[in-house]
Amino acid sequence: MSTLSTLDFAGRTWRVRRPKPFVLVIEGMEPAEAGAAIAPSDYLHDILLQPEWREPFFQLADATGLVICLNLDSRHPSYRDVRGRSSKGRLSQGEYYHHDGCSGPTKPRFVEIRCPYQPQTRSIATAVAPHHAVVAAMVQALSEELKAAPALQALMQDRDLSPSAVQSMSYEMLDQLQGQITRTVRRKLDAEGARAYFREVDRLADAYFEPWQLGESRIIANANGGVTMQHRRAYQELHAGGVANGHLVKRWPNEELPLPGQALDTALLASFCSEEDGTCWRGEQVNR
Repeated sequence: MSTLSTLDFAGRTWRVRRPKPFVLVIEGMEPAEAGAAIAPSDYLHDILLQPEWREPFFQLADATGLVICLNLDSRHPSYRDVRGRSSKGRLSQGEYYHHDGCSGPTKPRFVEIRCPYQPQTRSIATAVAPHHAVVAAMVQALSEELKAAPALQALMQDRDLSPSAVQSMSYEMLDQLQGQITRTVRRKLDAEGARAYFREVDRLADAYFEPWQLGESRIIANANGGVTMQHRRAYQELHAGGVANGHLVKRWPNEELPLPGQALDTALLASFCSEEDGTCWRGEQVNR
Protein backbone atom coordinates (compact mmCIF):
# COMPACT_ATOMS: atom_id res chain seq x y z
CA MET A 1 0.00 0.00 0.00
CA SER A 2 1.45 3.35 -1.02
CA THR A 3 1.51 6.35 1.29
CA LEU A 4 -1.43 8.73 1.14
CA SER A 5 -0.75 12.33 0.23
CA THR A 6 -2.68 15.24 -1.23
CA LEU A 7 -2.76 16.88 -4.66
CA ASP A 8 -4.03 20.38 -5.38
CA PHE A 9 -5.77 20.26 -8.75
CA ALA A 10 -8.86 21.79 -10.37
CA GLY A 11 -9.31 24.16 -7.45
CA ARG A 12 -9.66 21.31 -4.94
CA THR A 13 -7.47 19.21 -2.70
CA TRP A 14 -7.50 15.51 -3.51
CA ARG A 15 -6.44 12.51 -1.47
CA VAL A 16 -4.02 10.53 -3.66
CA ARG A 17 -1.32 7.86 -3.61
CA ARG A 18 1.24 6.49 -6.08
CA PRO A 19 1.60 2.69 -5.85
CA LYS A 20 3.91 2.69 -8.91
CA PRO A 21 5.72 5.46 -10.81
CA PHE A 22 3.23 5.22 -13.69
CA VAL A 23 0.11 5.09 -11.48
CA LEU A 24 -1.78 7.89 -9.73
CA VAL A 25 -4.68 6.78 -7.52
CA ILE A 26 -7.25 9.49 -6.70
CA GLU A 27 -9.36 8.42 -3.75
CA GLY A 28 -11.55 11.52 -3.93
CA MET A 29 -11.69 15.05 -2.60
CA GLU A 30 -10.06 15.52 0.78
CA PRO A 31 -12.86 15.78 3.39
CA ALA A 32 -13.06 18.89 5.52
CA GLU A 33 -12.42 16.76 8.61
CA ALA A 34 -8.95 15.25 8.60
CA GLY A 35 -8.95 11.48 8.37
CA ALA A 36 -12.65 11.23 7.53
CA ALA A 37 -13.89 8.67 5.02
CA ILE A 38 -14.47 9.85 1.46
CA ALA A 39 -18.08 9.70 0.35
CA PRO A 40 -18.66 8.40 -3.21
CA SER A 41 -19.56 11.08 -5.76
CA ASP A 42 -19.32 11.68 -9.50
CA TYR A 43 -16.35 14.01 -9.22
CA LEU A 44 -15.00 12.84 -12.59
CA HIS A 45 -17.85 14.42 -14.54
CA ASP A 46 -18.76 17.14 -12.07
CA ILE A 47 -15.20 18.52 -11.83
CA LEU A 48 -12.36 16.79 -13.69
CA LEU A 49 -14.06 16.54 -17.09
CA GLN A 50 -15.64 19.98 -17.01
CA PRO A 51 -14.41 22.09 -19.99
CA GLU A 52 -11.99 24.22 -17.98
CA TRP A 53 -10.28 21.21 -16.35
CA ARG A 54 -10.65 18.48 -18.94
CA GLU A 55 -7.44 19.08 -20.93
CA PRO A 56 -5.26 19.66 -17.82
CA PHE A 57 -6.65 16.41 -16.41
CA PHE A 58 -5.95 14.58 -19.65
CA GLN A 59 -2.42 15.98 -19.70
CA LEU A 60 -1.96 14.64 -16.17
CA ALA A 61 -3.04 11.20 -17.45
CA ASP A 62 -0.73 11.56 -20.49
CA ALA A 63 2.25 12.23 -18.26
CA THR A 64 1.38 9.56 -15.67
CA GLY A 65 0.21 6.57 -17.71
CA LEU A 66 -2.61 5.29 -15.51
CA VAL A 67 -4.92 7.46 -13.42
CA ILE A 68 -7.31 5.59 -11.14
CA CYS A 69 -10.41 7.24 -9.70
CA LEU A 70 -11.85 5.50 -6.62
CA ASN A 71 -15.12 6.18 -4.80
CA LEU A 72 -16.59 7.29 -8.10
CA ASP A 73 -20.36 6.99 -8.25
CA SER A 74 -21.22 7.61 -11.91
CA ARG A 75 -24.08 6.50 -14.13
CA HIS A 76 -23.06 8.53 -17.15
CA PRO A 77 -24.79 7.25 -20.32
CA SER A 78 -21.58 7.17 -22.40
CA TYR A 79 -20.32 3.96 -20.75
CA ARG A 80 -20.98 0.67 -22.54
CA ASP A 81 -20.48 -2.93 -21.50
CA VAL A 82 -17.20 -4.76 -22.04
CA ARG A 83 -18.51 -7.86 -23.74
CA GLY A 84 -15.55 -10.18 -24.27
CA ARG A 85 -15.49 -13.66 -22.77
CA SER A 86 -12.74 -16.21 -22.27
CA SER A 87 -13.10 -19.98 -22.43
CA LYS A 88 -11.01 -22.67 -20.79
CA GLY A 89 -9.78 -23.75 -24.23
CA ARG A 90 -8.69 -20.46 -25.76
CA LEU A 91 -7.67 -16.93 -24.86
CA SER A 92 -9.84 -13.99 -25.75
CA GLN A 93 -8.30 -11.07 -27.63
CA GLY A 94 -8.39 -9.06 -24.40
CA GLU A 95 -6.04 -11.47 -22.59
CA TYR A 96 -3.08 -10.41 -24.74
CA TYR A 97 -1.41 -7.08 -23.98
CA HIS A 98 -2.82 -4.51 -26.38
CA HIS A 99 -3.76 -0.91 -27.04
CA ASP A 100 -7.40 -0.05 -27.59
CA GLY A 101 -8.31 0.60 -31.21
CA CYS A 102 -7.61 -1.03 -34.56
CA SER A 103 -4.19 -1.24 -36.12
CA GLY A 104 -4.80 1.89 -38.17
CA PRO A 105 -2.83 5.11 -37.78
CA THR A 106 -5.22 6.68 -35.25
CA LYS A 107 -6.09 5.16 -31.87
CA PRO A 108 -8.05 6.56 -28.92
CA ARG A 109 -5.97 8.85 -26.73
CA PHE A 110 -7.22 7.06 -23.59
CA VAL A 111 -9.42 4.14 -22.72
CA GLU A 112 -11.41 4.37 -19.50
CA ILE A 113 -12.40 1.03 -18.00
CA ARG A 114 -14.81 1.13 -15.08
CA CYS A 115 -16.16 -1.27 -12.46
CA PRO A 116 -19.59 0.13 -11.54
CA TYR A 117 -21.23 -0.28 -8.16
CA GLN A 118 -23.06 -3.62 -8.44
CA PRO A 119 -24.01 -6.59 -6.25
CA GLN A 120 -21.20 -8.83 -7.55
CA THR A 121 -17.52 -8.00 -7.01
CA ARG A 122 -14.93 -8.69 -9.74
CA SER A 123 -12.07 -11.14 -9.22
CA ILE A 124 -10.51 -11.00 -12.72
CA ALA A 125 -7.66 -8.49 -12.77
CA THR A 126 -6.79 -5.97 -15.48
CA ALA A 127 -3.01 -5.75 -15.81
CA VAL A 128 -1.60 -2.40 -16.98
CA ALA A 129 2.03 -1.56 -17.77
CA PRO A 130 4.08 0.77 -20.02
CA HIS A 131 4.35 -0.48 -23.60
CA HIS A 132 8.17 -0.64 -23.62
CA ALA A 133 8.22 -2.55 -20.33
CA VAL A 134 5.63 -5.03 -21.63
CA VAL A 135 7.60 -5.88 -24.79
CA ALA A 136 10.91 -6.11 -22.90
CA ALA A 137 9.21 -8.52 -20.47
CA MET A 138 7.73 -10.56 -23.33
CA VAL A 139 11.25 -11.09 -24.70
CA GLN A 140 12.65 -11.96 -21.28
CA ALA A 141 9.85 -14.45 -20.53
CA LEU A 142 10.41 -16.49 -23.71
CA SER A 143 11.38 -20.10 -23.06
CA GLU A 144 14.13 -21.74 -25.09
CA GLU A 145 11.44 -23.65 -26.99
CA LEU A 146 9.69 -20.44 -27.99
CA LYS A 147 12.97 -18.76 -28.96
CA ALA A 148 13.67 -21.71 -31.28
CA ALA A 149 10.42 -21.21 -33.21
CA PRO A 150 11.22 -20.28 -36.84
CA ALA A 151 9.43 -16.92 -36.59
CA LEU A 152 11.58 -15.88 -33.61
CA GLN A 153 14.86 -17.71 -34.10
CA ALA A 154 16.17 -15.45 -36.87
CA LEU A 155 14.85 -12.38 -35.05
CA MET A 156 16.68 -13.30 -31.85
CA GLN A 157 19.92 -13.77 -33.80
CA ASP A 158 19.72 -10.68 -36.01
CA ARG A 159 18.55 -8.01 -33.58
CA ASP A 160 19.65 -6.76 -30.19
CA LEU A 161 16.69 -7.55 -27.94
CA SER A 162 18.30 -6.68 -24.62
CA PRO A 163 16.07 -4.72 -22.22
CA SER A 164 17.96 -1.49 -22.93
CA ALA A 165 17.62 -1.99 -26.70
CA VAL A 166 13.88 -2.65 -26.42
CA GLN A 167 13.46 0.44 -24.24
CA SER A 168 14.93 2.56 -27.06
CA MET A 169 12.72 1.13 -29.82
CA SER A 170 10.14 3.20 -31.65
CA TYR A 171 6.49 2.32 -31.08
CA GLU A 172 6.32 0.96 -34.62
CA MET A 173 9.21 -1.42 -33.93
CA LEU A 174 7.64 -2.40 -30.61
CA ASP A 175 4.37 -3.27 -32.35
CA GLN A 176 6.17 -5.44 -34.91
CA LEU A 177 8.21 -7.31 -32.31
CA GLN A 178 5.23 -7.75 -30.00
CA GLY A 179 3.09 -9.08 -32.83
CA GLN A 180 5.65 -11.72 -33.75
CA ILE A 181 5.99 -12.88 -30.16
CA THR A 182 2.24 -12.95 -29.54
CA ARG A 183 1.57 -14.98 -32.69
CA THR A 184 4.26 -17.48 -31.67
CA VAL A 185 2.84 -17.82 -28.15
CA ARG A 186 -0.65 -18.38 -29.58
CA ARG A 187 0.59 -21.12 -31.92
CA LYS A 188 2.97 -22.92 -29.59
CA LEU A 189 1.23 -22.85 -26.19
CA ASP A 190 -2.14 -24.12 -25.03
CA ALA A 191 -4.48 -21.74 -23.23
CA GLU A 192 -3.15 -22.25 -19.71
CA GLY A 193 0.44 -22.27 -20.97
CA ALA A 194 -0.16 -18.91 -22.62
CA ARG A 195 -1.82 -17.56 -19.48
CA ALA A 196 1.15 -18.68 -17.40
CA TYR A 197 3.49 -16.98 -19.88
CA PHE A 198 1.61 -13.69 -19.55
CA ARG A 199 1.51 -13.94 -15.77
CA GLU A 200 5.31 -14.01 -15.94
CA VAL A 201 5.20 -11.00 -18.30
CA ASP A 202 3.03 -9.20 -15.72
CA ARG A 203 5.67 -9.85 -13.08
CA LEU A 204 8.67 -8.88 -15.20
CA ALA A 205 6.98 -5.71 -16.47
CA ASP A 206 6.02 -4.75 -12.90
CA ALA A 207 2.44 -4.39 -14.12
CA TYR A 208 -0.30 -2.86 -12.03
CA PHE A 209 -2.97 -5.52 -11.46
CA GLU A 210 -4.57 -4.69 -8.15
CA PRO A 211 -8.08 -6.14 -7.65
CA TRP A 212 -10.94 -4.01 -8.94
CA GLN A 213 -12.90 -1.99 -6.41
CA LEU A 214 -16.56 -1.22 -6.98
CA GLY A 215 -16.86 2.41 -8.10
CA GLU A 216 -13.38 2.45 -9.69
CA SER A 217 -12.41 3.91 -13.06
CA ARG A 218 -9.01 3.36 -14.68
CA ILE A 219 -8.03 5.96 -17.29
CA ILE A 220 -5.24 4.37 -19.33
CA ALA A 221 -2.97 6.39 -21.63
CA ASN A 222 -3.51 4.46 -24.84
CA ALA A 223 -1.82 6.38 -27.67
CA ASN A 224 -0.33 9.77 -26.91
CA GLY A 225 2.83 11.79 -26.52
CA GLY A 226 3.35 10.79 -22.91
CA VAL A 227 3.63 7.39 -21.24
CA THR A 228 1.83 5.02 -23.62
CA MET A 229 0.46 1.97 -21.80
CA GLN A 230 -0.95 -1.43 -22.64
CA HIS A 231 -3.41 -3.56 -20.73
CA ARG A 232 -4.94 -7.03 -20.66
CA ARG A 233 -7.51 -9.13 -18.84
CA ALA A 234 -5.41 -11.16 -16.42
CA TYR A 235 -6.41 -14.44 -14.80
CA GLN A 236 -4.00 -14.84 -11.93
CA GLU A 237 -5.06 -18.45 -11.29
CA LEU A 238 -6.20 -21.40 -13.40
CA HIS A 239 -9.19 -20.31 -15.49
CA ALA A 240 -11.82 -22.97 -14.74
CA GLY A 241 -14.91 -20.99 -15.77
CA GLY A 242 -18.29 -20.84 -14.08
CA VAL A 243 -17.29 -18.18 -11.53
CA ALA A 244 -19.62 -15.21 -11.08
CA ASN A 245 -17.89 -11.89 -11.66
CA GLY A 246 -18.86 -8.27 -11.68
CA HIS A 247 -18.95 -6.66 -15.10
CA LEU A 248 -16.91 -3.78 -16.51
CA VAL A 249 -17.88 -0.87 -18.74
CA LYS A 250 -15.66 1.29 -20.92
CA ARG A 251 -15.41 4.30 -23.21
CA TRP A 252 -12.86 6.51 -24.98
CA PRO A 253 -13.37 9.76 -23.04
CA ASN A 254 -11.32 12.07 -25.27
CA GLU A 255 -13.23 11.07 -28.41
CA GLU A 256 -16.65 10.14 -26.98
CA LEU A 257 -17.17 13.16 -24.72
CA PRO A 258 -16.98 16.14 -27.09
CA LEU A 259 -16.55 19.60 -25.64
CA PRO A 260 -19.41 22.09 -25.96
CA GLY A 261 -19.82 23.02 -29.63
CA GLN A 262 -18.00 19.91 -30.86
CA ALA A 263 -19.69 17.02 -32.64
CA LEU A 264 -18.87 13.33 -32.33
CA ASP A 265 -16.54 12.12 -35.08
CA THR A 266 -18.57 9.00 -35.87
CA ALA A 267 -16.24 7.88 -38.65
CA LEU A 268 -13.27 7.95 -36.27
CA LEU A 269 -15.19 6.12 -33.55
CA ALA A 270 -16.28 3.46 -36.03
CA SER A 271 -12.62 2.75 -36.80
CA PHE A 272 -11.85 1.86 -33.19
CA CYS A 273 -12.04 -1.80 -32.20
CA SER A 274 -13.15 -3.28 -28.94
CA GLU A 275 -10.17 -4.89 -27.24
CA GLU A 276 -12.41 -7.71 -26.05
CA ASP A 277 -14.29 -9.14 -29.00
CA GLY A 278 -12.75 -7.71 -32.18
CA THR A 279 -15.77 -5.64 -33.08
CA CYS A 280 -15.82 -1.99 -33.97
CA TRP A 281 -17.89 0.74 -32.38
CA ARG A 282 -21.58 0.07 -33.18
CA GLY A 283 -20.73 -3.60 -33.70
CA GLU A 284 -19.20 -3.80 -37.19
CA GLN A 285 -16.97 -6.85 -37.51
CA VAL A 286 -13.34 -6.28 -38.41
CA ASN A 287 -10.41 -8.45 -39.37
CA ARG A 288 -7.66 -8.58 -36.81
